[in-house]
Amino acid sequence: MSTLSLAVRDSSTMLRRNLLHARRYPSLTLNLLLTPIMLLLLFVYVFGDTMSAGIGGGGGPDRSAYIAYLVPGLLLMTIGSTTIGTAVSVSNDMTEGIIARFRTMAIHRPSVLIGHVVGSVLQCVISVILVGAVAVAIGFRSTDATGLEWLAAFGLLVLFALALTWIAVGMGLISPNAEAASNNAMPLIFLPLISSAFVPVDSMPGWFQPVAEYQPFTPAIETLRGLLLGTEIGHNGWLALAWCLGLAVLGYFWSTAKFNSDPK
Repeated sequence: MSTLSLAVRDSSTMLRRNLLHARRYPSLTLNLLLTPIMLLLLFVYVFGDTMSAGIGGGGGPDRSAYIAYLVPGLLLMTIGSTTIGTAVSVSNDMTEGIIARFRTMAIHRPSVLIGHVVGSVLQCVISVILVGAVAVAIGFRSTDATGLEWLAAFGLLVLFALALTWIAVGMGLISPNAEAASNNAMPLIFLPLISSAFVPVDSMPGWFQPVAEYQPFTPAIETLRGLLLGTEIGHNGWLALAWCLGLAVLGYFWSTAKFNSDPK
């Protein structure tokens, strides 16, 4: 069997293994998925009128406009929260002895990480679809987006999921247990809270604006918002692409180096 065939076969096996784990133990994925859904319902139905009036420059409240503003950020936050489960899953594999067993077997070694990454990206896509369905049910509409813009938005979500997944895998590899992995991955949920997901960056205090602007979530949110709602994207598209590629490359080399190092 060629090296490529071996890699594809073993990676497919590891992917099935991780999907079976997710199906048999869905509580972690469901708990992480509930966070963006609860935030969506909270900000729309509790804070929606107040937030929309403030963003509208003193105009009357418009909850439907705030739903449109809010959803792109919540979709990306969904990806961040879903990848926390990946960090926990990788940490469990590293601490429960299964990786030591894999090291003694004649398998394609990177397939273990590839299975986690592909499985996580698939879970992210499913989670985004579920949150998007809830958003549509409560009033979100994207009537101006063309088919090409929808395709670009989907591509951005997948690329962002891939980048954060590799970072989450690295966090799981350096964590001594599942609890530490969950704590190490918390920035993936915290960063969207201090981005442009809920309010525009220019409405924040001047000293805080650079914190919100120069991080990976804000340009990705503004790009997704522009694709779905027709707002100005500007340089955010290139910044989002650079962040995604940079985080993916960093996470890949970090994860593979840590995984291939000899266990202590």
